[in-house]
Amino acid sequence: MMSFWENVYVEAAARYSVVILCMILFLAIFEIVTSYKNWEEIKKGNLSVAMATGGKIFGIANVFRFSIQHNDTIIESVGWGTFSFFLLLIGYFVFEFLTPTYKIDEEIGNDNRAVGFISMVISVGLSYIIGASIG
Repeated sequence: MMSFWENVYVEAAARYSVVILCMILFLAIFEIVTSYKNWEEIKKGNLSVAMATGGKIFGIANVFRFSIQHNDTIIESVGWGTFSFFLLLIGYFVFEFLTPTYKIDEEIGNDNRAVGFISMVISVGLSYIIGASIG
């Protein structure tokens, strides 16, 4: 039975499933901390929200990629993914703090595409920094 769990296809499917579940959880947390409803805004065509959310999705997936590439176990990958998500979230709050003349959440909710784009790039950029630190 041990060979079943060591099969590369089973391991890939397990990692995929765990990352999807983590992503759903992390996006739900992101939905709680933002003042707008991500999926409602995306449905309405709010490109800024789509870019910010897409950046978070990419960031989370990228960090898991680094963890998997580092050959961490699934449990270690979940640990790194969770830790990394909170670092990405802190990055989002730092971005909010560093722009005291306007509120990031309001600007993204109002479809300010420049702010949405910068939010996306921050998430993507930080995910590479966080991912490179895994190990």
